[in-house]
Amino acid sequence: MRIDAHQHYWNIERGNLGWLEEGTVLYRSYLPDGLKADLTKHGIDATIVVQAEPKHEETDLLLSLAASDSSIAGVVGWLDLESPDYKAVYERFKRNPKYVGFRVMIQEMADANEVLTPRYIEALTYFADMEQPLDLLMRASQLDAVVRLLEKVPHLHGVIDHIGKPPIAAGELEPWKEQLRIIASYPNIYCKLSGMVTEADHSQWKQEQFVPYIHHAIECFGSKRIMFGSDWPVCLLAATYDQCMEVLESALPEEYGNEEREALFGGNAADFYKL
Repeated sequence: MRIDAHQHYWNIERGNLGWLEEGTVLYRSYLPDGLKADLTKHGIDATIVVQAEPKHEETDLLLSLAASDSSIAGVVGWLDLESPDYKAVYERFKRNPKYVGFRVMIQEMADANEVLTPRYIEALTYFADMEQPLDLLMRASQLDAVVRLLEKVPHLHGVIDHIGKPPIAAGELEPWKEQLRIIASYPNIYCKLSGMVTEADHSQWKQEQFVPYIHHAIECFGSKRIMFGSDWPVCLLAATYDQCMEVLESALPEEYGNEEREALFGGNAADFYKL
């Protein structure tokens, strides 16, 4: 099964996406019918849809979409780990067979060290103990907090979204490179080769810019802990679905054969999210 392990849907009529800017290509609804042609063209059988707003109501919306659309293999929702009833909310979501986990939005924290507070460490240890898959969203400048988080919760079953958002537009590799290597040393951590085009110059990027970042992620995580994600429709700020696929395909090592490609484009996502 070929899987796009990271994309989003939202209904702007619900009015709950405060981060969207009027006048941009993203300022409208994006629902399953809008992605079907791209999935068919590239032989993608299913997707993992990921929350785009830190609200439980959005997780409910995504689960309702998944119930009526077979192309959605799993939903990565949001969970308020600062709420005293987060375990009860999690149990409610978990009863839905399409619910595969939730995303920790370190990127939205005023101080990334918030994820190191006792409340977060207690909650993330709880989920690590049950091997619950988690997405971790952060900027490259916040990777140090993720390194320290893994020192405290080394058995976390997580995936780094968007290869940790390195500064591709600036062409900088360090300290992202070394921090990603440290993170990859934890065997339960995976990495999504996603969200790269929006970290480059949106209108003037070149395919060769992505090669050192993709090669380093593959070197660090190996062929069994990486997964393709389009980040559609956010990617449309800088590239089409076709271009996102081409960016990744053109940067893969020459020795990548069918087995490695099958893992990258589906097998690893199925293993990680326990599909």
